[in-house]
Parts: sequence; structure tokens; C-alpha cells
Amino acid sequence: MAGTTVSDENYVALAFQKAMKKYGYELDMEDINPIMGYEKPLAIEMMLKKHEADINRINANLIVNIHTEFVRSMITFYKTADINPLPNVENTFIGLKKLGIKIGLDTGFSKDIASLIFDRLHWENYVDYMVSSDEVKNGRPFPDMIHKIMAEVRVQNANEVAKVGDTEVDINEGINAGCKYVIGITTGSFKRHELEPYHPTHIIDDISEIISIINQ
Repeated sequence: MAGTTVSDENYVALAFQKAMKKYGYELDMEDINPIMGYEKPLAIEMMLKKHEADINRINANLIVNIHTEFVRSMITFYKTADINPLPNVENTFIGLKKLGIKIGLDTGFSKDIASLIFDRLHWENYVDYMVSSDEVKNGRPFPDMIHKIMAEVRVQNANEVAKVGDTEVDINEGINAGCKYVIGITTGSFKRHELEPYHPTHIIDDISEIISIINQ
């Protein structure tokens, strides 16, 4: 969602940084941005393993506490701040639906945050299904969320699926699911040259380009 379909002005990464700092971990944004596509408790664990010298301090309670602080901050933000889709997102949704294409959102956010964003944007008429990382066994880069969406919208063949995302872990999720198109987009955490090493089928600068790819 954030960085691919929703504009957040990097607030997700800032909230993550703030939550980690509360528990004594000073992180640079350069460390945080590349992991924003991951399920957030996993992203927290990844950062703890990188920045905590005493591995015995890394436990489930610490991860839960940091994640709780992150969720609290994000819910406060999304309840009060202006929430806007990125340019051309809703028109692209409309164009895809006219082609008979089902639209699903998957996200590294937990369900409470994702639902709040979804409801405030009134996307129930645009999006056929949404799944959050805490609704499946394994978050990105595992393909569980894509598989769950496929089941819900009754698409059986991954060769009929296009996955779009702004991070390395989005691309790997699409590749692991066997999607026909795995499309990196430069509107979020990664620039074009940062997406290229992960070998998406396409890299786009505007989400509206999806329609021309599908129509090839």
C-alpha cells in the first residue's frame, strides 16, 4: 500500500524509526527504507539482529513491544492525517476493472492499520480483496498473501497474475508466487537502479503503465 498505491511521505519509516528509538535503538533511514515491505514484526527482528550486540536481549516480548508502539503511532497518524492515493492510482483501478481484471492489495501492515487506510480512502468500490501480513502464515517474500488473494478472487493460475510493488521484497514475493508480471515501481522506497538487481519483469515510474503492460 504505502509507496505503491498510497502516499505516506515516508511516515511509515519514520514511525518505525521512532518505535525502535523508544526501546534504545538508533537507526538510520538508509537501514529502514529497504525493509519496509516486510511484515513489520519480521522487520523489527531483522533490525534487532543487526543492531543488538547481546542476542539474548532479542525475544518475542521485545519485538511485540516495539511493534505495538509502531502500530499505535501509525493508527494515530492514519486517523488524523490526510491520506491520499498516489497519482493515477484510482484511475488505474478503474481502467483495470474495465478490462475485467480483479484487483487485490497485499501489505506488510497488520490488518488494523491496513483496514483504517482502506476505509478512509473508500476503496471498497475499487479493490476486490485486501490481505495483510498478519492474516497469513508467512509474510513477504513468501507468496502466501498472493495465494490467499488468488483463492479469494478465484484465480487459479499465477500466470494470470501481475504483482506490483515498490520494494525488493515485493519483487521476490511475485517471483516466488510465479506471477507472469512482477513489476517494480519507483514511487516508494526504491529507485530504479535499486530495483534492477532483483530482476522484475518491468520497472515503471507511474502506476498507470500497468495497463499498457497487460495489454501487450
